[in-house]
Amino acid sequence: MSRGVIQFLLSGLLSAGNALLDRKGRFATKLRVSVTDRCNFACLFCMPEKETIRWIKQSEILDFDEIERVVRVLSILGIQRVRVTGGEPLLRKDVELLVQRLTRIDGIQSVDMTTNGWFLEKKAKLLQECGLRGVTVSLHSLRQDRFDRISGVDALRRVLRGIDKAIEVGLYPIKVNSVAIKGYNDDEIPDLVGFAQSKGISLRFIEFMPLDGRDVWTPEMMMSGKEILERILETHHLSPLGRRKGETSTAWGIDGGGELGLITPMSEPFCDDCDRIRLTSDGKLLSCLFDTEYHDLKHFLRNGSDDKELVAAILKAIWKKPDGVGYMPWVKDGWEKPRNMNAIGG
Repeated sequence: MSRGVIQFLLSGLLSAGNALLDRKGRFATKLRVSVTDRCNFACLFCMPEKETIRWIKQSEILDFDEIERVVRVLSILGIQRVRVTGGEPLLRKDVELLVQRLTRIDGIQSVDMTTNGWFLEKKAKLLQECGLRGVTVSLHSLRQDRFDRISGVDALRRVLRGIDKAIEVGLYPIKVNSVAIKGYNDDEIPDLVGFAQSKGISLRFIEFMPLDGRDVWTPEMMMSGKEILERILETHHLSPLGRRKGETSTAWGIDGGGELGLITPMSEPFCDDCDRIRLTSDGKLLSCLFDTEYHDLKHFLRNGSDDKELVAAILKAIWKKPDGVGYMPWVKDGWEKPRNMNAIGG
């Protein structure tokens, strides 16, 4: 569909380029695209036990043409940045070709990826050649036994080699995400800061959210952003850099070089200027990580609907975007739990 057609469809509503408006006056400009719910890890805060997990049927997973069609429409409506996620996105065969296709869509300014790092050593160069900008790697411990306990896989050395390879081939920005969990890795926070500094990459600590696959989350296990900051300040001097509008993390400069971020969806939600939406691997449009209403776009992609109908469905879904977790009761049993993170898209 041409820009002219989209503009015609939206005449009298909103102009193309800023159409993804919700009831709180927020415009979506960033899209997370999950390409699979499958993962070769089993992180306790993401997936159920391996023996109990039920994968989405392969016939329900969007193909690359379907994903590209949705992203093309969304780019005209205002999406500028895309992040490819999973599950583990590098499990999806030829995912680098999808990256290449997405980078060629007019209006898309960058395509990045979030990965567990298992395949990164092998795939980093090819991804860079296909136009991937940056990569975020999940790294929750630098100790082998703890890494195994959290991720369910003996993979620490392989993940570290993947990070090194990403640096070598020039992917940028390279970020490390670490979920801080009391009793699991909270005493490693200074070590993780030192690791990121030594590699010249960005580190972001994330509060443990009640989206865990094994249903182990309790308020007592959650380490707040304030507590994380206090732990870091025991060994490092930090300079506040603030939080840019629409960003999930509050940034801090580290004395001696480097930068880290704190992502605090539980203790200090950032919902009022959220500019993100998600497309799940089976074609559901999710306007909020904590939303439990899944807007099925696959129906429009596979029943012969034209782009006019697809646009109408998208606009309706975005308009209904929830206020956010900052306005929800987040005690474990106080709200209807959505899918596990691997099926939502990390």
